[in-house]
Amino acid sequence: MALAMNDATAPAPRGRLYRLWDSDFGYQFRRSPVAIVASVVLLVWLIAAVGAPWLAPHNTLDLATLDLIDARLPPAWLEGGDHRYLLGTDEQGRDMLSAIMFGTRISLLIGGVAVILSMLIGVILGLASGYVGGRVDAFIMRLADVQLSFPAILIALLVNGVLRVLMPRNASETLAFVVLVAAITASGWVQYARTVRGSTLVEKGRDYVLAARVIGSGRLAILFRHVLPNVIGPVLILATVQIATAIITEATLSFLGVGAPPTRPSLGTLIDNGNKYLYSGEWWITVFPGLALVMLVLSVNLLGDWLRDALNPKLQ
Repeated sequence: MALAMNDATAPAPRGRLYRLWDSDFGYQFRRSPVAIVASVVLLVWLIAAVGAPWLAPHNTLDLATLDLIDARLPPAWLEGGDHRYLLGTDEQGRDMLSAIMFGTRISLLIGGVAVILSMLIGVILGLASGYVGGRVDAFIMRLADVQLSFPAILIALLVNGVLRVLMPRNASETLAFVVLVAAITASGWVQYARTVRGSTLVEKGRDYVLAARVIGSGRLAILFRHVLPNVIGPVLILATVQIATAIITEATLSFLGVGAPPTRPSLGTLIDNGNKYLYSGEWWITVFPGLALVMLVLSVNLLGDWLRDALNPKLQ
């Protein structure tokens, strides 16, 4: 009977989210106003981007809904503005607020895919370089040095030229996205490879790795079952920061014309379109997408910096 009463009065087990919120990590997050504000801003952008097809006032991807009569209208609070277009319209009559939401969706998609591919390539090459050593290490590191001598813009132009020859002419939209992802991936894997290589050089001399060798574990089992879990922490922090860099790179390439097509514009494409009308008085076409890009990248950078400090044991 007493055992039953004790079971009835025992507190319910806490969920994972509650334990995370109540941990040291959650305590540091609650104590950091910068991290809280950055997280809220980033969450708002993510919701706006993911929910753009349902939350945006207009579907800017449907060219049939555009009307040139509504082109270059100022924001709704200025003289000549229309209440249907809160932030005004661009040269094609697209609602700027809706275009920014859809553009953020495309920028985040390209940046996220590129970062994931960069991380996969960099982690695999870094593990192989640090664990195998010798000629494999020398070859991968010299390859990384050569890659660092080519900026992402030059890589994008090279990839764009090659793919335009190999792919059919009617695949222009697919080609643009492939060029962006390939260029950002090719320019971003080096940081992951060097980070993982340095951590692997330290971890491969640990007792648990030596014990795994003694019991006959293969190289792949040791790398992915034992070494990788102990080097993945810095990689995740680096990936958080690199998302902002990937978004900036995508915007730069799109601004230069080697990026997202005008029919499916990213933030960089919107800024490039508005730049043509900046000196004629239609400042909102480029200013609002520019502010959106700054807010998005700044929130990611601030959150990444806080995460790096929060997970650094030397700062605890």
